[in-house]
Amino acid sequence: MRTSGTIIGGLESRPAGGARYRRGGVVVPRLASFEEFWPYYVAQHSRPSTRRLHFAGTTMVLAALAAAVLVSPWWALAAPVVGYGPAWIGHFFFEKNRPATFTHPLWSLRGDFRMYGLMLAGRMRPEVERALKAYPAGG
Repeated sequence: MRTSGTIIGGLESRPAGGARYRRGGVVVPRLASFEEFWPYYVAQHSRPSTRRLHFAGTTMVLAALAAAVLVSPWWALAAPVVGYGPAWIGHFFFEKNRPATFTHPLWSLRGDFRMYGLMLAGRMRPEVERALKAYPAGG
């Protein structure tokens, strides 16, 4: 049984600090705040393909929510499907890890929108480089 490091999707890394806990066979760092979570979240999205799929999913979520307001409230039901579908494809097939949503759902949602904004501004790459210093194996 492994007691140190982080194991996600078969990858191991050492978090910058903090205790760890095991959940669903995955060891993740114990994080006390969103600011501690952010580098972990970014490292979980180290591949451009994963980030692009998240960007597409978040764009579709915003479109579904706009349609829910402008057309019919039923469109709100589509938001989780169109958002999580592409994101999870990115995690399972490209990143080969578990979505952070499984362990930190609210911080993960906040992270999705922060990443979306940084991608729109063209400022995501430096975040990835910083995160991979804390989590060299991608989380």
